[in-house]
Amino acid sequence: MTTQPKYQHLADHYRSAIRAGSLLPGHRMPSLREVVRQHTVSLSTAMQVCRLLESEGWLEARPRSGYFVRPAQAAAKLAPVNDPPMQRAPDPAQYLGIHAKVSAFLALGRMQRFKTNLSTARCAPELYPAKALQQAAQRSLRLDPEQLVRAAPPQGCTEFREVLAQRFNRGQIPIIQPPVGDKTSATDNWNLTPIKSLSASDIQITNGCTEALNLALRAVAQPGDTIAVESPTFYGLLQTLESLGLKALEIPTSPRTGISIDAVELALRNTPGIKAVVVIPYLQNPTGSIMPSAHKQALLRLCQQHDVALVEDDTYSALVDDSVLRDDPLRAIKSWDDSGHVVYCASLHKCLAPGLRLGWISAGRWQARVEMLKFAASRSNERLGQRAAASFIASPAYDRYLRHLRATLATQRTQTAQAVATYFPPGTRLTVPRGGLSLWIELPNHLSATALFHAALAENTVIAPGTIFTNSNRFESHLRVNCGWPFTPEVDRAFARLGQMVGELAGKP
Repeated sequence: MTTQPKYQHLADHYRSAIRAGSLLPGHRMPSLREVVRQHTVSLSTAMQVCRLLESEGWLEARPRSGYFVRPAQAAAKLAPVNDPPMQRAPDPAQYLGIHAKVSAFLALGRMQRFKTNLSTARCAPELYPAKALQQAAQRSLRLDPEQLVRAAPPQGCTEFREVLAQRFNRGQIPIIQPPVGDKTSATDNWNLTPIKSLSASDIQITNGCTEALNLALRAVAQPGDTIAVESPTFYGLLQTLESLGLKALEIPTSPRTGISIDAVELALRNTPGIKAVVVIPYLQNPTGSIMPSAHKQALLRLCQQHDVALVEDDTYSALVDDSVLRDDPLRAIKSWDDSGHVVYCASLHKCLAPGLRLGWISAGRWQARVEMLKFAASRSNERLGQRAAASFIASPAYDRYLRHLRATLATQRTQTAQAVATYFPPGTRLTVPRGGLSLWIELPNHLSATALFHAALAENTVIAPGTIFTNSNRFESHLRVNCGWPFTPEVDRAFARLGQMVGELAGKP
């Protein structure tokens, strides 16, 4: 009988520890030196163990931090959320009637004295660097005590815009080079494509990404025009479209790869009057999908060919897991844009400081119009928040903070996914995203998430039902839950009760 190699025997040991919960998803694997010491093996054997477990999907390597148990293993027993029919022709473009529906859900949640709010997509306040930002603001006031009584520049503080431009440009530089002799096509080989860089003059500071999206849509479209959007999509975008008198054309969107490129092409060919396509390439809200680079480039080419604006919402890319970089660099669609068709919108609201309401927009060929619209609508943002954010973002502490935040969110996502897998009935589907603040869940047997919303609200728990993420009748059986808050025993009990409620709904005739 063949003797099992030592490294395979140890790999079995650690697989069993992960399955049993001795090593929790998101937690650090013993270091290579600890494996050598505990099991009396060579460093080479310890490396073989970790590389084997990594190749099998049990572990992920984090730069300068070691190996960690992969979050995706937590919900392994749940099937992923179903893809919509990706080749389906979109429904006809329609004027939206979403505002009343969303407002009703939000009002119900606010009126109730809830114990557990699982409906938001935001981190707990204690996860944000409040002290560092406070210190940065105090330093700024000491250096310039009169800034509170002087108007800020209309386009935004120069130092803040310079920092944002530098980080954007640095973020588009690939970390991992393709193998020597790689035969991939020019379409897929992102590293050979010229990078469109930004300067401070290309950036307009806004009141969060919501104002940036408002400005983008007002710049590229007029009331009555059609905007192609992901389906499902963030309800705030649907409210914005309605407030501007625009029609929405919902495009099927995969929970894994994002908007259907084939469906976009079909829509652009057959639907007159489309003025823009709006997408969230990284950690799409609510599905958590990440668009592959080839899809992003194909989408840009389609918009260029049809002379349609491509509005890129980049709110969440700072929250993408570090391990994703090994598969596909975090490259914005804007970085491929040599024609000015991409209107790039971003924000610090989710990743740094919700209270500052700092966002920005780089609008390509529509930049001058965006700056005029911003000045006419709200004038400039206050100076102190911009300077405090600029000081912190420019320091090495910002990247350390983001690494810690991403690791914390990975653990909380894993714990949340595990709770869904444990408490919800068979047939529940869940796709665990590779980063971000929330999970997108599909209930079994087409059960109503709206009914679950009302049942949960009666017991002081708030969720976000799928029906608010569309203006159609889709996603009634879906819901979004937040992972941005620590997974406390109270949260665990809330998920246990939600699972019971789903079972009760399934038992009704």
